[in-house]
Amino acid sequence: MHFIVSSSQLLRHLSSLSGVLNSSNTLPILDNFLIELGPGEAVISASDLETTMTTKLEVKTEDTGTIAVPAKMLLDILKAFPDIPLTFKIDPATFGVELTSDAGKYKLTGANGDDFPKSPMLEDAATFDIEANTLITAINRTLFAAGNDDLRPVMSGIYFEFYADNVRFVATDAHRLVRYARTDVQASSGAQFIVPKKPLNLLKSAAAHAGRVSMSYTESNACFRFDEVTIICRLIEGKYPNYEAVIPKENPNRMVINRVDFLQAIRRVSIFANKTTHQVRLKLAGSELHVSAEDLDFANEANERLNCSYTGEDMEIGFNSRFLMDMLNNLSSMEVSLELSAPNRAGIIRPAEPEENGEDVLMLVMPVMLNA
Repeated sequence: MHFIVSSSQLLRHLSSLSGVLNSSNTLPILDNFLIELGPGEAVISASDLETTMTTKLEVKTEDTGTIAVPAKMLLDILKAFPDIPLTFKIDPATFGVELTSDAGKYKLTGANGDDFPKSPMLEDAATFDIEANTLITAINRTLFAAGNDDLRPVMSGIYFEFYADNVRFVATDAHRLVRYARTDVQASSGAQFIVPKKPLNLLKSAAAHAGRVSMSYTESNACFRFDEVTIICRLIEGKYPNYEAVIPKENPNRMVINRVDFLQAIRRVSIFANKTTHQVRLKLAGSELHVSAEDLDFANEANERLNCSYTGEDMEIGFNSRFLMDMLNNLSSMEVSLELSAPNRAGIIRPAEPEENGEDVLMLVMPVMLNA
């Protein structure tokens, strides 16, 4: 069994798959790429049991068969080659793999491809098509707010909600929440499910130049297909928190400010904040915003004044500066609004003007109690 392939083309496909690989696997076979040969093509897969990613590329071969090849060694040797044709010869009896280039020969030991875990079959799956750019934007806008707490796995992914008049993507870690909705995208059937972080990170990298993404999903698995790539992942089980209940509906105090100016002021002032709480203090009065921080342990403090448009009562409220910077970094509008009801209630950040493409972004951040 043998095939000929461009080293750089193979490396490009394998690099996109390498994000699936774990540093330590329960099954040794998962340290390998599975290569499935067919006339004129190779289908290559990587898996960690929870997520399986597959890509297809053209190769010169008339053979059929499977082989599992050590992933790290194959990636390392491909990175050391210029763009040249490589010939792979595989001994089905010993699972030995021989690479031949103009420069020499390289031998490594593979494994039986039949031992590689099979991808789950999605029977009676519902399907949904979406523009790749729309899906990637939704992931970028929300994923940073997803939690990392193993005790609350439902918060460690993005909550997908499909409706007849819009689709929504929600992420929260209980301290902050992001809801990204698109009214220019509709689903033929309603659905709600939670997708883990890992396949979403793989998806946004691999689909950067794709046109459309075809999704199919069941109660336990989801599949994303685009170009020659397929990502299948196990969904997170459990009921997502009722996030609508924590979004304050009445927010009479509203500030509108230049997003970049606000972000840069917080970035500078936060350097002087307490390294445990990362607290910055926002003081709103008239058309001025005062941003301050202090670290009493080291007698560090900083104050800045910004011009803004503010309607409402004078207010002083504290926030974790890291959360504010994450949110402002993941918005693209020129100006943002900060809506507040009370110093002990969540603040809502959103673009000051509605987006033209049907986007509706809402970012909620819980306050930090101010020291007297």
